[in-house]
Amino acid sequence: MSKYFGTNGVRGRFNELTPELTLKLSQAIGIYFKRGKIIVARDCRITGEVLSSCVMAGLVSVGCEVIDIGIASSPTAEFMIKKLKTNGCIIVSASHNPPEWNALKIVDGKGIAISKERGEEIEKLLDRIELSSWDRIGKVKRYGNASEDHVKAILEAIGMLKTKTKKTKIVIDCGNGTAALIAPKLFREMGVEFLSLNSHPDGRFPGRPSEPTEVNVKELLAMVKSSNADAGIAWDGDGDRVIFVDEKGRYVIGDRVYALSIIWKLNEQKNGDVVTTVATSKAVEDVARKYGAKVRYTAIGAPYLCEEMVKVKSVDGTAKPNAIIGGEEVGGVIWPEFSLAKDGFLTAAVMVQKICEKPLSEWLEQVPDYFNVKIKMDADAERKIKIVEKVLTHAKNNKLDFIDIDGVRINLPEGWVIVRASGTENYVRLFAEAKTKEGAEKLAAEYEKIVK
Repeated sequence: MSKYFGTNGVRGRFNELTPELTLKLSQAIGIYFKRGKIIVARDCRITGEVLSSCVMAGLVSVGCEVIDIGIASSPTAEFMIKKLKTNGCIIVSASHNPPEWNALKIVDGKGIAISKERGEEIEKLLDRIELSSWDRIGKVKRYGNASEDHVKAILEAIGMLKTKTKKTKIVIDCGNGTAALIAPKLFREMGVEFLSLNSHPDGRFPGRPSEPTEVNVKELLAMVKSSNADAGIAWDGDGDRVIFVDEKGRYVIGDRVYALSIIWKLNEQKNGDVVTTVATSKAVEDVARKYGAKVRYTAIGAPYLCEEMVKVKSVDGTAKPNAIIGGEEVGGVIWPEFSLAKDGFLTAAVMVQKICEKPLSEWLEQVPDYFNVKIKMDADAERKIKIVEKVLTHAKNNKLDFIDIDGVRINLPEGWVIVRASGTENYVRLFAEAKTKEGAEKLAAEYEKIVK
């Protein structure tokens, strides 16, 4: 069982993910990556500079060549793996977590995030670290154009290097995160009129909490409406998650962002599977089925999405990956022809193009309505296991339709409910979904009672 690695890397507060631990983990990661060429990036959190310095020191001490791209979004760093032909990437970022948190997100040379299971292999190296000799240690090189490279690649991917969008007005909320380094450049190049909120990087996140939940982006909702904008967009701290606001000032939750992305993708590319996690809305399955696409479910977390995306399937007699899009309920969407990162900026750029055809609210009419309730319950490691086992026993004893890929998801005629242990925090998460708000609340209450 992994001591340090969670759902997506190693995460903790500064007294948990300490400089000393960061240094040692980075040495082990460097050895795991065969002492090769590694990108290092960080978000704008206060502890980011000291931890990224420790990461680079650890990598160099075991002979790795480090390419330091500085403060950059996670999608940018992951995109650069292929461009710079590196063996991997370490991103110092706690994504949507509060400012006192930080994390090491590790991605291999194929663009696949390191899972908890692969993290166990890295942890085995912690007691077997061999430093390079003094005259064979690695070097650090600086690369300062990563965000510009990412913007150019997005424009190329959506066919906009030489054209502009139709007259469009949007409001962007960068959340004082790394979106501030890339979103304004991207929309300026697209010829879009935009208003900005929280558009300067600040690791304390003074404008709003990093996670772009509906309650956290109320200012964005109001500004879209008051400015008569065509849409609003908000990202989390490292830019891999994105949510939308339609022209009526209504919040578009991450599940529906992904469902829309599937519609846009399947309108262009008909053949291929859709990959998502067991915690994603049934709206995704409904939309995919409408286009004749199969949905493949995974455990929750970027590593499992990435691994499923590259699984080889037989397509037209040839063996190749046939997943054409991947995503999860928090608004992270993978466009595999671009990279295996959840890219909140490419997703936003596609949306801005599509609302030139018709309003976002009209696009949303194609996504079935579901309501969900999300509950977090405090639980230590031992209690988390017991709670999930209790729900699994309930499902088996009552002969319910369930998926036990990650926790237990129970599919019911009126909706579904999932109970799973958080991979990064001392919580058990309970999600319930139904066609009505009342139905979702009833399901959540019923299973909360079972759990307790």
